[in-house]
Amino acid sequence: MSLDLDSDQITLRDSIRRFMKAEVVPYVRRHEADRTFPFDLMPRLAEFGYLGGTLPEALGGHDIDRPTWAMMMEELGYHWLSLRTLVNITNGSINRLANYGSPEQHERFLKPMMRGELRTCTGLSEPDVGSNIAGIQCSAELHGDEWVLNGRKMWITNGVHAQVAMVVARTFSPTCDGKLSVFIVEREKSPYEVRKVDTMVMRCSGTAELAFQDVRIPRENLVGEEGAALKTALKGLDAARLNIAMGAVGAAQAALDLSIDYVCQRKQFGRPIGSFQLVQKHIVDMTVRVEAARALGMRAAHALQQGRDVRQACSIAKLYATEAAHEVANMALQVHGGMGYSEEYPIERIFRDTRGGMIPEGTTEIQTLIVGREILGINAIN
Repeated sequence: MSLDLDSDQITLRDSIRRFMKAEVVPYVRRHEADRTFPFDLMPRLAEFGYLGGTLPEALGGHDIDRPTWAMMMEELGYHWLSLRTLVNITNGSINRLANYGSPEQHERFLKPMMRGELRTCTGLSEPDVGSNIAGIQCSAELHGDEWVLNGRKMWITNGVHAQVAMVVARTFSPTCDGKLSVFIVEREKSPYEVRKVDTMVMRCSGTAELAFQDVRIPRENLVGEEGAALKTALKGLDAARLNIAMGAVGAAQAALDLSIDYVCQRKQFGRPIGSFQLVQKHIVDMTVRVEAARALGMRAAHALQQGRDVRQACSIAKLYATEAAHEVANMALQVHGGMGYSEEYPIERIFRDTRGGMIPEGTTEIQTLIVGREILGINAIN
């Protein structure tokens, strides 16, 4: 197994970098200040395969292999973690619909999402439910030809802007007694309350609380089988964790690159601060963390591509990469001194945003317990 990129991957990476530098980087600071997101980028990112790219060509995807996808996630993280977050949230809905949706749902929802024309979010977490998905209380009751949805969802990425919400709810019907299912809720046709939640991290990701009070949705908006959501949600976690890990690697690499440039140019006492031993120690420690995180992520990506059991590998990658990325960002801020605090420079944003990777798709603590269970065969979670 080689962790090096091949010529095709390098060509794609370089093309993505040119696009990001020309069409994304110049506008990040303005969007961060306004807490807005440029959704006009999504159709253009679709051309690179960023929307549904790992799906087979028969479903409109690009059949991108997992190591290439991991590299693509790193590039998004390098340039803007909010962008990585929105792309992955969209792909969460795309993959669920592709795997479990009906032909009609493919036409109405999947294809527009893959073209970047339909904004989506996933309603999973609740005010009292985070890591324990089985504890979801939001309910959907079948009344004739409609589902009636009641409950609240919290910390919903892109909830502010989404036109369609993929909501996980406890289901009650003649054929389902309280198990979890997934429902498509169209905001315009089935209005629900949206409250924006400003956060320290990923400020442009449109985080929101969603409230459903007797919201009626068509019976055919059920995705897949009744009561199968818990199993399918857990099935997709490994890939989602790897996405976060590789985005963190990208952000860490950006912080490292900025720091190398800075210490070579910034002078104190008549010489570059990079000539000072303790500054070099920071740069070396940052480099070691970035290289180790990337290796763990690419190792997991190759295992995922080969169809192996990757629960441990993906959890290790997310655990280490997200923690390491924030450590790297912290050292980068230290190297930059007072300049690192300024919102005029990227370090401040990278420092905030790398902190955000330690919570979604299972916190650092949850990843630790998953890896411990895989190593020892003893479950400490329940």
